[in-house]
Amino acid sequence: MDGTGLMTEAIKLLLFPAMMAFAASSDLLTMKIPNRVSLIMVGGFLLLAATTGMPLEQIAKHCGAGLLVLAIAFGFFARGWIGGGDAKLAAATALWFGFDHLLVYLVYGSLFGGALTLLLLQFRAYPMPRFLIGQEWAERLHEPNGGVPYGIALAAAALLVYPNTMWMQALTG
Repeated sequence: MDGTGLMTEAIKLLLFPAMMAFAASSDLLTMKIPNRVSLIMVGGFLLLAATTGMPLEQIAKHCGAGLLVLAIAFGFFARGWIGGGDAKLAAATALWFGFDHLLVYLVYGSLFGGALTLLLLQFRAYPMPRFLIGQEWAERLHEPNGGVPYGIALAAAALLVYPNTMWMQALTG
């Protein structure tokens, strides 16, 4: 395998899962998903598309999926339903998935997001556990009117769907 092939395989195996794990942990601990996560994902997709010889028509479809999710997610952001980092993460993920896996990703993201919200509501209904007192991230999550780190749900959904994408199927198929 030449250097380009090795780089392509590394991007497929490592970049996407690593960015999802970073986004989820960052959202949990800080309630923020850095812009660099989405930018790295966009750059990784473009590099992967170029090194695998993805046809321009297919690249355009993936970009269409990303732009559609970006438009809808920013509508949600404007209403205060999700954070800006969540909107960008969902759009960057949609770019990688294209329309082929977009619906299942959004369904899983919604289900996981609902479960996460219910879990946080339960967590907030009880006094803060002693071992978490003084932990800034836990206290932030425990605030009665605090937000939901939706990036966790989006990342979990993405990691569940990713093995079924063409990127991973090309490695295992």
